[in-house]
Order: sequence, then C-alpha cells, then structure tokens
Amino acid sequence: MSSILYEVSDHIAVLTLNRPEARNAYSEDLKTDLLQALDDAETDPDVRVLIITGAGKAFSAGGDLKAMKDRTGMFSGEAPQLRTNYRFGLQAVTRRLNTFEKPTIAAVNGAAIGAGLGLALNCDIRIASERAKLGATFAKVGLIPGDGTGYLLTRIVGFAKALELVMTARVLDPAEALRIGLVNEVVAPDAVLERAKTMAAEIAALPPNAVRLAKAHIYRTAHTDLETSLQMAASFQANVQTTSEHIEAVEGMLDAISKKDR
Repeated sequence: MSSILYEVSDHIAVLTLNRPEARNAYSEDLKTDLLQALDDAETDPDVRVLIITGAGKAFSAGGDLKAMKDRTGMFSGEAPQLRTNYRFGLQAVTRRLNTFEKPTIAAVNGAAIGAGLGLALNCDIRIASERAKLGATFAKVGLIPGDGTGYLLTRIVGFAKALELVMTARVLDPAEALRIGLVNEVVAPDAVLERAKTMAAEIAALPPNAVRLAKAHIYRTAHTDLETSLQMAASFQANVQTTSEHIEAVEGMLDAISKKDR
C-alpha cells in the first residue's frame, strides 16, 4: 500500500497521508513519497492549489513512537547520525513546503500531534474537524520540536503562546485552536475535505501567477521593514501587470460591470 495517495482534479491536488494503521505517523517511505508528491504538485502546470489531509481518523501523529523506541529509520544512530536524519528527514519536508510556491491547505481531519502539527503549520491555511486535536507534544516524549514547529508556531500564534504550547505540551481542542489563530476554520468531521476543496476552488479561480507572487510577497517580507516590502511589491507587481492573465482579468471585470449597469 502506498504511503501517499495523490490525485488532481479541477486544478486542485489532494495529497493524502496513507498510513492509517499508524495514525499517519512519519516513516522513511512516507517522507520520501511526500517530498515526491510535493515536487509533482509544484511542477504540474494544471495544479493551482494543494490540499494535504490524512487517511482514517488522524491527520498525522508525527513521529512514529515504535520507531523511536526501537531506534530505527529516522530515529536510528547516535547524535551525529540523528542530526543528519533530522536535517534530511523531517526538516526536508519543512524546507520543501517553505519554498512551495502554490497555495496549500491542511484539511486536519483528526489528531495533528508533534510533527503532524508541524506539517499542518507548514500549510498556508488550516481547516480543522470538530474532532481534531492539535498539540506540540514533543516534551511528552522527551524531545524538542526538531522539525521547525517551534518557529512556525511563533509565526502563527505569537511568541508567548508558542512558548506556552511547547513547554506545556498541551493538546488543544478545535475551539481553542480557532480562538488563538492556530486554525482558520472548524467544521463538522464529514465536511473537512469538502470545505478545503471549496476554498481551494475559490483560490484556483483567481489568476495563478498573481496568487503565487502574493503568497511569496507576504511570506518573504513578514520579518522585514516596510521599505523592503514595498520594493519587493513593486517588482512583483511589475511582473504580474504585464501578463495576459492580468489583462484578461481586468477586461472580464470591466465587462461584468458594463453588463450590470445596463
């Protein structure tokens, strides 16, 4: 059985973590297949938006506890080897999604724990099931957020709250996750993927080059000064304003206004 399910329809790619028997915890195969699917989605001109979700009842349990106990796979070796494992394992997923140009949505269908939460945080938008549980629970197994979750949490919920969540290893229910901005929406369990697809369709209907550059601009200038942000915005705007998709979008809007005024 493949550790990743991948399908594309109507400009939307759906990537499903497919280790339900292990609550979609990371394995070497899943990591490798996930990176390949991300490459496929980014290079496919038909894909405009990517959704990541999990098979079964969990989004992802993060690190595989059995592999941790047995010191196998990405948890094998002494300290120097473990450092390499992280850099080219879990952190490779974080780096890949950090440079992923197209919009991403996490359809958090169930528990997103540890590195599973990190995977959701790597997405631009998070839609959670009412049954989801979310936690930076690394300390509960004597670890730190080795996948970048600490950095991502700080960016999304702020320094003080991120520090609290990491140090207490507390698991949040969807209502609290929504209140602190950890997720964007909470919906019924059977509506998570459909809501993600609806939002993805809204995004996919917009001019794709403009959407990608708008995403890049927001991410790349989030920690810079205003002048740097404005300079980059001017360059990106000059790029998209000379494209056919901009001209067609303006003409389409003018036509719609004209018909409305008749």
